[in-house]
Amino acid sequence: MDKFDLEDPLTSLDGHQSDTISALFSSESDHMPSYNYFQCLKTSDFYVSFRQEAISLILQAQYSSNLDPYTQYLAVNYMDRFISWQEIPQGNPWIVRLLVIACISLAAKMKEIHFSFSDFQRNEGFMFDPPAIQRMELLVLDALNWRMRSITPFSFITFFVSLFQLKDPPLTQALKDRATNIIFQARNEINLLEFKPSIIGASALLLACHELFPLQFPSFETSVLSCEYVNEEKMMECFNEMQEMVNNEMSESIVDMVSSSSSTRTPVSVLDCHCRKSENEGTNSTMQPL
Repeated sequence: MDKFDLEDPLTSLDGHQSDTISALFSSESDHMPSYNYFQCLKTSDFYVSFRQEAISLILQAQYSSNLDPYTQYLAVNYMDRFISWQEIPQGNPWIVRLLVIACISLAAKMKEIHFSFSDFQRNEGFMFDPPAIQRMELLVLDALNWRMRSITPFSFITFFVSLFQLKDPPLTQALKDRATNIIFQARNEINLLEFKPSIIGASALLLACHELFPLQFPSFETSVLSCEYVNEEKMMECFNEMQEMVNNEMSESIVDMVSSSSSTRTPVSVLDCHCRKSENEGTNSTMQPL
């Protein structure tokens, strides 16, 4: 079997011909969590906490096992799909850890990347033997109907970029890179789980275009919305959710930067600076926004 590529999951079909694209769009729903899962996350604190802990553990593998973001994304995909079809018993905190290591192990095998059970578990403070991990892997495989060549938002990047007809390779790569970062960021967002991978991929590209090439955004948006496979209502809903996510992330970064800068100044120096500024501006001065 060929090495699995998140951007090109259908290796049995050559190139990006019309039948390949049609197969991608027609099969993507088979690689999504169930709709009930999205509703459950909106109403159940247990599943929200379970998912947050699982994603946190998967992302920590970047440091303990040197896993790349694409392998981590695939592991999150497996995890979401598994717990959307398999009821998770409460009161067993070790379950999330065993599930995480099984999903990472399967993702690493699909990407043909070495993954050390012992290194990961040693850093995370828990230990499962290989037979237990293998049994969990089989449970995951069974729940996913052995559909491990996941169709994700990355699978649609090349197709949607081709609609933009960009002539400059560096600009095209910049657009892909920014969209990729947005997709990685979106994996944590519960509100984005209800959208199909194609919609998430297209939204990420449009948002990247809006940031990098604002003058070309209207024509890019028209190209995507005119695509026969795209539901315009869902597309705009997802785009708005994603834009809010990015804006919130940016606001939090600014707050962190300001807090970090302020923490290096003593209360006396801050107060002294404020008093001097007030005296210079006079009593009728108004406060300006940051």
